[in-house]
Amino acid sequence: MILRRYGDDVQSVGTNFDSKALTEIAFTRDHEVSTPADEFFKAHEKLSEHGLTAQAEGDVQDEVESVMLDDLLAQLSVLHDNLGESQILFIESENGKDYPKTRTRQRNVVVEGENRLYFYSSIDPPLRVGVYRAPRTSRDSDPGMRVSPTGSTMA
Repeated sequence: MILRRYGDDVQSVGTNFDSKALTEIAFTRDHEVSTPADEFFKAHEKLSEHGLTAQAEGDVQDEVESVMLDDLLAQLSVLHDNLGESQILFIESENGKDYPKTRTRQRNVVVEGENRLYFYSSIDPPLRVGVYRAPRTSRDSDPGMRVSPTGSTMA
């Protein structure tokens, strides 16, 4: 699961990386999980932080940006696929502060006697992603106790 903060709440999101969009690196709320941010940060501990970035180059700007965004999405997917039990990804980059943007620059090159454009794209600053988990409770650490599907404790 991927979560992101929106104002005073933490909500579950899906990725929406699109080279043709004004905001290429975007997340859309899926409304599966919503909790007050204060409660989330009290109940979860941060295990690690990752700065994801990508770059690509080539002759067609949209293709270059698409390859770069696909690489960023693949990195995010690897983190998500390697989550342990009760772990979640939290998008820590904040709009207006350190939110990643696609940076593209172009250069004129001569190919077989013709002037052409060549594009270099990168993500700057990196997309900051934290891995969080709910802290273990005493019930979790006692192998003789488990929680039934109804939520009651069983020996």
